Order: sequence, then structure tokens, then C-alpha cells
Amino acid sequence: MTAPVLVAARRTPIGTAGRGFARHTVDALAAPVLAAVAEAVAPAGLGIDDVVLGNCMGPGGDVARVAALRAGLGTHVPGVTVDRQCGSGLDAVMQAASRVRAGDAALVIAGGAESASTAPHRHWPDSGARYPRAPFAPAGFPDPDMGPAADRLATLRGISRARQDAWAARSHARAIAAQAAGVFDAELVAVDGVARDDRPRAAMDLGRLARFRPAFAEADDPVAGRGAGTVTAGNSCGFSDGAAAMAVTSERIARSLGLPALRVRAAAVAAGDPALPGLGAAPAARAALTRAGIAPHELGFVELTEAFAAQVLAVSDEVGLDEELISGDGGAIALGHPWGASGAVLLVRLAARMLDDDDARPGLAACSIGGGQGIAMIVERVA
Repeated sequence: MTAPVLVAARRTPIGTAGRGFARHTVDALAAPVLAAVAEAVAPAGLGIDDVVLGNCMGPGGDVARVAALRAGLGTHVPGVTVDRQCGSGLDAVMQAASRVRAGDAALVIAGGAESASTAPHRHWPDSGARYPRAPFAPAGFPDPDMGPAADRLATLRGISRARQDAWAARSHARAIAAQAAGVFDAELVAVDGVARDDRPRAAMDLGRLARFRPAFAEADDPVAGRGAGTVTAGNSCGFSDGAAAMAVTSERIARSLGLPALRVRAAAVAAGDPALPGLGAAPAARAALTRAGIAPHELGFVELTEAFAAQVLAVSDEVGLDEELISGDGGAIALGHPWGASGAVLLVRLAARMLDDDDARPGLAACSIGGGQGIAMIVERVA
């Protein structure tokens, strides 16, 4: 009964950068979700031991503490911010789960938040250069942006443009169907009148996707060649704003609250070639599956960050996943990819899918991360 469990998983709608949340700072996005989760677990009568939030492109400082104060959790509630780039939100939950398992905390709110709209550019004083992101790796190592790296991965693994476009069309179609059926409603926390995900488009079918030009064709890739490319804006995610969080506590406390819960069965991080960051989720997923003592075919649910169709398909091929199980209600290609929040969004989606289904098989959430890292978690329903 001391095993860590996830309850009250919530998220904001995901907004396309520069649109509905254009003026919302990252703490302004996180605060409503933290408040909603705190309200859901308040009947336990416990203090919140900590708030752990992932964030990778924000203003600096301790976003978690600022957001906790803004959420009205009280000056006595601490907060700490985690940066594992696109895996930050999942890592935050992993850290919270470890503390609950160890007995160092009884109730932690964990997740992630990102505002692409208000993320600052970075200035390097020695060169005067400005960049939208910090380095993924030091000088002497490959440090590609994720788009060109996804293009190279697609070439190396023989993932065609047609297969990528088909995946993107699937993502939009499933997200639109889920949105129309109200599938997302229970997990969403409206923020200043924004109550729906902004990005899913019914018109993103194969015909429309075929019109997109390769987004990175100008890159001189040693494998793909100059002017080659299969990754487009259509089969990639969008820059996005959003937040997601959940309470991490013990199974005993979850039962006392009467809340449906997911037990954290195993988790893992991994690292590999910085030149192929899109493949990072594969070794992390394999490690988590091994720790859980299960094989890929025993999974019932899978959520992978759809930063690019190419990398989702490469990871699926590498691990031997059933593609039909991945992102059953659409993923980041349709919904958006709020970097530091995305790992937590995967867990919110897993919770919604698993707790609303009679299938008792476990679920996998996994992210590939800039710089060649990966992170994964296996969860299962608490009976």
C-alpha cells in the first residue's frame, strides 16, 4: 500500500503558440491546474509536501514555487523545477513517485508547464548570438535541432514520407473524434475562458498533408543529402502552450479519497547518440519494461510524444510496439507539444484512457529528448 500512485490527473487545453495563451506566462498556465489537483485531494486532510514541475524553456528561476504561490496553495508549500527538456514533466512525476515510495513525502503535486509564446531567447555574451534554446550537447558533440534530426532518423530507418503522413492524418482524425465525443472534457481545466485544444484539424487528411513541402530540405544532411527530406510541418507537432499535473501519493491515501488511481510500476531514463535524439525513448522504454517484468505485447495502452511522426514510428519499430495502441485519441501532432509539460500530458492521457476502459493491462508513457536522452514510465490500474 506504499506504492506510489497517480490521482486527479488534469491538464490545460493545449494552445498553439501565439494564439489563445499568447500572453500567459508559464506560471499562469500551471497555477489553475495545480489548484484543480489540490482541490481534488483536499478531502484527505493532508498538507502538500512539495510541488515538482518540469519546464525547459521558461524564464528561469523556480517556476514550480512561483506557480504554487500563484495557485493559492499557501506560502508553506515548497516547489522545485526540473529540466530534462521534453521529458521534464514525466521526470517530475518520476521524482515525486520516488519520494513517496521512499517515505520522504506523502502527497506531492507533480507535472510540467511550458509557454512557447513567452519563452525568452538566450543571449551568449561572448559571441553576441541569440538562440531559441540552450545547447543539447557541448562543442565536439552533435547538437542538431530536433527537426533535422528527425529527418535523418527517417532516412536511416527507412521511414517513408507516406508512412509519416499517414500517422499525422491518424493523429488529427483521432483527436477530432475524441474532442467531438467529449473524451477530453473531464481532464481539462479551462484557463481564462479557453476550454478546448486549439490545434486538431479535421482537414488534415492525406490529401492536405501531401501538399506540405519538406521543412528541412535546405539542410545539408550527410545521409539524406541536400534538398532531400520527408519531415514536414504537417507530420510534425506545433509549438505550443500548456500545463499538466497530478497528485502523487500512496495507494492507501488514494483509497481513502475514493479516487481512481494508476500505480507506478516502473520507470527508467536512458541516453544515446546526441545525433539521433528522436530514438531516445526506445532504450528507456525497454528498460522500464524490463523493470516491470513485462514484454511489449503485454501493454494495453501506449502514449509516446508525437514531436515528429518519424520518431514515433522509429521508436515503435525499435521496441516492437503495437501501433494501434499508441496515442489512441491522437497525440502531439494533433494536440500540440508544450515541451516541458508533454511528459505529464502523456500521463494525463494514459489516466483518462486506462481508467475509462475495462482493459486491465498496463500502460507505457515515453518521451524522446533533445540531446539523445529518453524517459519512460509503466503504470497500471489500481483495482
